[in-house]
Amino acid sequence: MNDKEMSIYEHLGELRKRLIIVVVFFVIAMIASFFLVEPVILYLQKAGEAKELTMNAFRLTDPIKIYMQFAFVIALIMTSPVLLYQLWAFISPGLYERERKVTLSYIPLSLLLFLAGVSFAYFVLFPFVVRFMQNLASSLGIHQVIGINEYFEFLLQLVLPFGLVFQLPIIVMFLTRLGLITPMFLVKVRKYAYFVLLIVAAIITPPDVLSQVIVMIPLSILYEISIWISRIAYRRARLAEQ
Repeated sequence: MNDKEMSIYEHLGELRKRLIIVVVFFVIAMIASFFLVEPVILYLQKAGEAKELTMNAFRLTDPIKIYMQFAFVIALIMTSPVLLYQLWAFISPGLYERERKVTLSYIPLSLLLFLAGVSFAYFVLFPFVVRFMQNLASSLGIHQVIGINEYFEFLLQLVLPFGLVFQLPIIVMFLTRLGLITPMFLVKVRKYAYFVLLIVAAIITPPDVLSQVIVMIPLSILYEISIWISRIAYRRARLAEQ
């Protein structure tokens, strides 16, 4: 067995160790989430637009399904810092000391952006969508009977993607530091990027123009912020090379 093969096996062993740590922490977080699920669900039922709705279970398994969905999401959010740190620890031996410090700082920033995206979707977009759907049903003479399973599934499907979309500045910063993109490229493809963001907004929002416009505003701001961040990262990378 040559040195190259040993190196590959060592990397695989290191990756396996990191994955085991993440899985063990996720199991612990899953157990801990069982103590948080009930207060979270009760809060969401009594907060915002939900307090004006009567929740119904159309299947016997709806309550346990919602319970387990929220337990999984809570555990996943709790595990995400550990997952990001283990990913950083796996790739950090191949980075310079300064790059290690910079990439490590991405972890808390990524979490903050995730929470910002989720907060925007829950406190701004979701109430608007619910009111829009209620007004539409009223104008059509439709009496709505809200299923708790459908309500919370719709909530999660609308809110969680925004936590991921708000990672755009982090992704741009990382790709710029790797030399895969430049701020000049981002400026050049701006109009195409806006078109892609419009498609993303159409996918993650209900099919009405006003909701898509509401979503496009923060996405456009995020893209412009990403260009600004890319310029800083690009300038620092050039200085480091010199």
